[in-house]
Amino acid sequence: MRKGLQNLARREYPGRIIIIGKDRSGENVIVIYAITGRSSSSQARKLVEEDDIIWAKPTDEEILKEGKIELLVYPAACLYRGIAVSNGRQTLDIKAGMGQFQDPSEILSSTLSRWDYEPDPPIFTPRISGCVVSSKKAALAIIKRGEDGSSIRDVFEFSLIAGKGKMMSTYKGENKDPLVPFSGEPVDLELNEKKSKDMAESVYEALGPEGRSKDFRVAVACIFSSNIESREYDVSIINKYERKKTIDGKNR
Repeated sequence: MRKGLQNLARREYPGRIIIIGKDRSGENVIVIYAITGRSSSSQARKLVEEDDIIWAKPTDEEILKEGKIELLVYPAACLYRGIAVSNGRQTLDIKAGMGQFQDPSEILSSTLSRWDYEPDPPIFTPRISGCVVSSKKAALAIIKRGEDGSSIRDVFEFSLIAGKGKMMSTYKGENKDPLVPFSGEPVDLELNEKKSKDMAESVYEALGPEGRSKDFRVAVACIFSSNIESREYDVSIINKYERKKTIDGKNR
C-alpha cells in the first residue's frame, strides 16, 4: 500500500469517496472521486468523462435496474469555474452555484439547501459533496439522516496545503448492516503522487481487496488542475469493469 493513504485503506467499505487537496509540489489542485459498491447494481457502473463532466454510468442496464437508477447514474464531477463533485445529481446545482458565489463553503451551503439524504431505506445513504474554486481553499459537505428523520447538514472549509488532502466518504467504513454513516470532520491524507494517473492508481490500490471480504472497488477518477481559474485539467479514470475485461481477454 502506497504511503499516505492508510486512513483510506483501513476502511473496509467506505461507500463513495471524495478527496480534495494538493500534490507535493503545491502546483496542482487534486480532486478525487471513487466508488465502491456491495450490491450488483452498484457494481454495474463505470466513470466516464464527457464534455467536462465525469459521469457515473451503467455497464449493464438490466442489472442497474435492480437498484434506484436516479441514485446510481449521475454527474459525479463538473469541471467548470472550478470543480464540483458529489455522489449524486446535486453536482449540477453545485456547478451552477460556482457562477454565483466565490466562497466554497457558501456555494455548498446555498446549493445543497434543497437536498436531503438519499431515499434508499433502510440505509439512507448520506449525500457528500465538494467544491474548489481556487488554489487556496476548498470545502466538503455531508447531508445525513438524523434519528428523527431530519436532514443533518455539515460543511467543512479548509485551506489547500501541498502534499495534504481531506477525505469524506458516505460510510464510516465497517462492512456491516446497517451501514454506519460517516461522522466527524474530513479525514487527513497525504497525497504523494505527481501525476493524476499515479494518484488514481494509488487510491485504487488502497481500496483493493487485501484484508477485505471481497473486492468492493468500482471506479476511481482523479483530476489534477495546475490552474483552476484557467480551467486546465488532467483527468485519469480507472474502471474495474474495463480492467476485468482486459484481464479476461488476455486469459482466453
